Amino acid sequence: MNTNWLFATDPTTEEVIVSESPKGSNKVNLVERVGRRENEMLYHAVVTLTSVTQDSNFDAAIFKAMDKVCQLIYNKHKESK
Repeated sequence: MNTNWLFATDPTTEEVIVSESPKGSNKVNLVERVGRRENEMLYHAVVTLTSVTQDSNFDAAIFKAMDKVCQLIYNKHKESK
């Protein structure tokens, strides 16, 4: 797990948008879009990650843990391709 991926969801298309940003850079590069039907677990994990950021009682430790879950699921998804 060398790369830290950035995740977002597109509710219109029900896709996870996976991006990367080189360390020390402000540039964000699109990696791929993963459809909900292609990986349901990843989609729901990213939805949960997003909801953690929107909570009025934001907890950085919970965010980091959920981000690690998303990273793990996405890396397993890449391996299975």
